[in-house]
Amino acid sequence: MNDTVGIDISKATLDAFRMSDGRREQFSNDAAGLKKLKKWIGKAPTRVIYEPKGPYHRDLEQALSATNHGLVKVNPTRARRFAQATGQTAKTDRVDAELLARMGAVLNLEASPARSDAVMEIKELHVARIGLIKDRTACRNRLGTARCKVIISQLNARYRQIKAQIAQIDAELVRYIKADPELARRYEILLSIPGIGQVAAIALIVEMPELGSMNAKEVASLAGLAPITRQSGMWKGKARISGGRQIIRTMLFMPALIATKFNAPLRQIHEALIGAGKPWKVSITAVMRKLVILANALVRDDRIWAESRA
Repeated sequence: MNDTVGIDISKATLDAFRMSDGRREQFSNDAAGLKKLKKWIGKAPTRVIYEPKGPYHRDLEQALSATNHGLVKVNPTRARRFAQATGQTAKTDRVDAELLARMGAVLNLEASPARSDAVMEIKELHVARIGLIKDRTACRNRLGTARCKVIISQLNARYRQIKAQIAQIDAELVRYIKADPELARRYEILLSIPGIGQVAAIALIVEMPELGSMNAKEVASLAGLAPITRQSGMWKGKARISGGRQIIRTMLFMPALIATKFNAPLRQIHEALIGAGKPWKVSITAVMRKLVILANALVRDDRIWAESRA
């Protein structure tokens, strides 16, 4: 990439900073503003750094996806830690834009492929599903303590509505995935792995689009399942997992639990660790790590589980 541009995204504006000449510019976060932003960035390949901001970054991604620019979406926590490491304590839109540009240039962050419109729709549906799951849990908890007949009746009605909405979203997710040949094949591969069901397969497709393009260490680290060594001088602490995409880590727990019963190689790993005296949590984490590494390998090789086992 010839240059690096940092963009701080808000509902109404886009604040941009360009590393090569130190220029700053603010654009409206709408069709007209995005058109001006594209012209300001220019046609030369440029690394564009930004943080995800819910629905507000989607239009930016779509506007720049057709260009030859490299899009880099960074974790806000990681950006904040970079700011702290550089001694930057001020926080404004202009400062954040410059910080993102410097972070991209200093760390030489690599661009990831732009998401297609279909993947965007799937992502939006998946986020809505996660919200409905939380609503369902809250509704169920309130039903457990409610005593008023009117409240119980309303909660039951709301519970039935949430279940119907989740079912509707699940059907839409499967329809979108099966309509895209590449996603449909990935979905087929993931479903073939004992332990991974429809919900987990869709979550991996949505939350880990890089699946199949990484090595074992990279995919484990991205999922936050790679043990991190803790050592200083003569002191050596226990290795712990941290960072990564928490939503993937959370989602893999139940598939890993199921895999310890129905996936023979992973069950052997689990039993071997338990037999060696490892805590159950350490053992199940190891199974989660092996599960995501396996998913990455099969997607990379375009093979289903039965084929790999044979």
